[in-house]
Amino acid sequence: MHTIALLQAGNSSLTLLINALPILAIVAVFYFLVIAPANKQRRQQQEMLGSLKKGDRVLTSGGIYGTIQGVEADVVYLKIAENVKIKVARSAVSGVTNTGDAE
Repeated sequence: MHTIALLQAGNSSLTLLINALPILAIVAVFYFLVIAPANKQRRQQQEMLGSLKKGDRVLTSGGIYGTIQGVEADVVYLKIAENVKIKVARSAVSGVTNTGDAE
């Protein structure tokens, strides 16, 4: 009841604060449930792409498994079968399956 009396008294700064609290709470929850985990995942993906080296076994976003034969700035050369090498964008590598196993 005390809050209602203050609101009726015309204290506009308190009214503004009380009206803004739910919005601020929603923004905080959205940040901790959506934005922060997405930033962490993006940072981990960039670290993985930066640490690619020859001999790593990787999986591409297209579902192709291969062994890295060479790495350039934006390109990775993969050996996917005997005498079959392909050139893919570094960003197409979705994960390292196990490191250091050469075919």
